[in-house]
Amino acid sequence: MSASSLSRQHLWHRGAVLSLLALILLCVLWELWIAPLHPGGSLLVLKVLPLLPAVPGVLRGRAFTLRWLSLLLWFYAAEGVTRALTDPHAASRGLGWIELLLSLALFVCIAGFLRSGAPRHDAR
Repeated sequence: MSASSLSRQHLWHRGAVLSLLALILLCVLWELWIAPLHPGGSLLVLKVLPLLPAVPGVLRGRAFTLRWLSLLLWFYAAEGVTRALTDPHAASRGLGWIELLLSLALFVCIAGFLRSGAPRHDAR
């Protein structure tokens, strides 16, 4: 593997880590403080729970974790576009667009990482 492909793989990995952590942070802040559905916070903050098990695998660059996360994140993209287009509060509409963009960025980074030479099968 050439040095440039390792460098690209490192950049894709870093982008995936940052996108995932930003998506988790956005969802928590959104549902607890910025624009919760109910004053004082919303149980919708629990939507971050499916993302949390992915954090260690993404940090380690595990291809298996990145593959299943690439399927899961479309629920966040769908929620983002739904709330961006239908939520009556301007803050939630803006946050919905950000959630959609973070989900798309995460998907692109995962695809770039996997295509740039991530192992086909994780060593067990």
